[in-house]
Amino acid sequence: MVYPEKENIILDKTYNYAIRIVKLYQYLCKEKKEFELSRQILRSGTSIGANVEESVGGLSRKDFLAKLGVSYREARETRFWLKLLRDTNYISTEQCDSLLEDLEEIIRIITAIQKTTKSNI
Repeated sequence: MVYPEKENIILDKTYNYAIRIVKLYQYLCKEKKEFELSRQILRSGTSIGANVEESVGGLSRKDFLAKLGVSYREARETRFWLKLLRDTNYISTEQCDSLLEDLEEIIRIITAIQKTTKSNI
């Protein structure tokens, strides 16, 4: 028997964010003919959720925290690429702000999880 996975807010948010990043990548390639920066944001923006997923499967709390730390760093890198894309006019301020708003929420959640996990060690 297969049991449904328990709801996990950070997994859901990072997965949905990855979808938005893939769509941004497609837009940048198709509409703006931009291929270098778009690859960077595709890599970092989708890596956030992939590393959160890996952290859930961690063998220990230390492993969990290490993967969550990678997610945090990838989120910060994604923030950099978004601002660069905005400031070089590849995306609008509105597009950037929307993506940054969701990203900041993800960063806050990851930070809270890290603090809680560290205090329980």
